[in-house]
Amino acid sequence: MSAIDPAERVERLRRARPKRKRELDDRLPPGQFVTEKFPVLTYGPTPQIDLETWQLRVGGAVEQELELDWEEFISLPTIRIETDIHCVTRWSKLDTVWEGVAFRELVERASPMPDAQFVMQHSYGGYTTNLPLEDLMDDDVILAYRYGGEPLEAEHGGPMRMVVPKLYFWKSAKWLTALEFMTEDSLGFWESYGYH
Repeated sequence: MSAIDPAERVERLRRARPKRKRELDDRLPPGQFVTEKFPVLTYGPTPQIDLETWQLRVGGAVEQELELDWEEFISLPTIRIETDIHCVTRWSKLDTVWEGVAFRELVERASPMPDAQFVMQHSYGGYTTNLPLEDLMDDDVILAYRYGGEPLEAEHGGPMRMVVPKLYFWKSAKWLTALEFMTEDSLGFWESYGYH
């Protein structure tokens, strides 16, 4: 194996940098920076959740309301996604790996009414966030209970959180307890303070 000439190495690096920058520009929203860390940003304290009493409710404008305990929830078909996540506070973490239940799986079981247009996510501690149903119907929207091959840590929303990759992470509620299908939009927690 022959050694690479130092001048050739410099030329290779020079050619690779613009390509890497273009790849990052395609993946990052404007003003974002990449981090290897997984920052923890939460409104209020991290709840201590007992899986024996944990429950996910799906209701509102649906034909079939659901109440799932932890064992029922994790027995649903599981998917795995690899995606970039972006926080409104300007950090982005690339190539994250999540496992859980596809949002579409719950839609199929609950059968939203034809006029259901929005979904409110409800979490422990009273946090809420609203989204158009259309934004949640992508194949990669997941109710995640594993991250990086491990059970999701409490500080990151464990035992389960929503992950909506195409939107900033404040639209991916931690510690999800309920999904409320709605015929009209309603303000979530941050929206009620003027964020949108």
